[in-house]
Amino acid sequence: QVQLVESGGGSVQAGGSLRLSCAASGYTYSSNCMGWFRQAPGKEREGVAAIYTGGGSTYYADSVKGRFTISQDNAKNTVYLQMNSLKPEDTAMYQCAADYLGLYGGSWSTPYEYNYWGQGTQVTVSS
Repeated sequence: QVQLVESGGGSVQAGGSLRLSCAASGYTYSSNCMGWFRQAPGKEREGVAAIYTGGGSTYYADSVKGRFTISQDNAKNTVYLQMNSLKPEDTAMYQCAADYLGLYGGSWSTPYEYNYWGQGTQVTVSS
């Protein structure tokens, strides 16, 4: 079965960095879109970044542009999210998503367009 396993979350002070990893198994990793989403308490799930694993095109939310970088290692079926200059408002549960469906008129940042989800990893940024 498909498994997405995230790692790399933790607690950092504002201005710090973390790198999240999402390892995919049981899934045709190539030529599809994988995304990172986050959800803070009381807020809706938000698309943070996505990457088209076939060609490497990347997409970012305005709130993280210039600070976060999504990348991939095809040999390891793993997608990364490098997060720099972290802010307290980046505090959230971060989840990776895979198998972009494109069936419902959404975009890379639309949660219901993805078929598979990981369990998530918590990121906490203190001021």
